[in-house]
Amino acid sequence: MAPPPRRNPDGNGSRRKGEEPWLAAGIRPANFLPGLAIGFLLGLLLDLSSSWRPRFSLGPAPPPSASRGSNRSAGSPAGVSAGEELKMVLVVRQDLKMGAGKIASQCAHAATGLYAELLASNRGLLRQWEQFGQAKIVLACKNQQDMNRIKETAEHRGIPTFVVADAGRTQVLAGSKTVLAVGPGRKADIDTVTGKLRLL
Repeated sequence: MAPPPRRNPDGNGSRRKGEEPWLAAGIRPANFLPGLAIGFLLGLLLDLSSSWRPRFSLGPAPPPSASRGSNRSAGSPAGVSAGEELKMVLVVRQDLKMGAGKIASQCAHAATGLYAELLASNRGLLRQWEQFGQAKIVLACKNQQDMNRIKETAEHRGIPTFVVADAGRTQVLAGSKTVLAVGPGRKADIDTVTGKLRLL
């Protein structure tokens, strides 16, 4: 491939007959298209290689703020190491006799509520959970007292929690605690808190 023609050194702007301007020579399809393809492939390769490296640290979470009151957890699970599978458990109260659609929406509120809190306080934990498919298990508890006990046990072990308080527009009274989200955390840690509950 021949180098592009140089500018005329005398600066008067005159060109030899048949000589192209220097910029036009660099943008010929024979030069431009291969350069564009190579640039695209290099950019794609750099983008893919950066996704293989962890972009976060799994250090301890900062202390939770008092803005959300009792829905906030005591921090992130202690001892979660990189590469360890995590799961979240959604505990549904059975004494409220909610319909299937109501349970589904309350579980969605619990999962997204806890996700939003962890997004602000412990992104590393979320990223690790996302890497392993965001496992979620739905379990049943008998009543509010069982839910409170599970929440206290989880928080004592440093596992994040979030409780959904219903607005009371449909099936349950306003302020009813419907679903408790526990985790994400190590499977073994979550199982010590919720392992005796049955699947919904």
